[in-house]
Amino acid sequence: MTRSSSPRTVSLSRESEGVYLATNAKGDTLRFGRGEGLLSPVELMLAAIAGCSSIDVDVMTSRRAEPERFDVTASAEYVTEDGANILEDIRVLFDLAFPATEEGDAARKRIGAALRSSHEKSCTVSRTVEAGVPVALEQVPGAE
Repeated sequence: MTRSSSPRTVSLSRESEGVYLATNAKGDTLRFGRGEGLLSPVELMLAAIAGCSSIDVDVMTSRRAEPERFDVTASAEYVTEDGANILEDIRVLFDLAFPATEEGDAARKRIGAALRSSHEKSCTVSRTVEAGVPVALEQVPGAE
């Protein structure tokens, strides 16, 4: 088994109660939280799962033909049990259309393989969720 590793980091700053700004190592930012016009963290997680798989499927199919429609919906059941919250039954639905051409036919034939490859190998986000990777919440030493 070959293994490689490269760190990924996102920093978060509070703008106001329930509103945050995430910044990656390149300086790109995303504003989110609770409030009008903001995606919630749960919605961002669903978007990350859909987005990760979409990139994989897009790359594998659009080499053959440009899609006429590429819409993806991620959904889940938000469940609270004994005061603890979790998402269950996460589903990502791809609604793709390609032209009625030889190239479009080739792209359509790749959809199933692209979905499998993303799910089984290349989508880091959904694979991490499915693996149940531990998350540690810690305080900076010496911070109050």
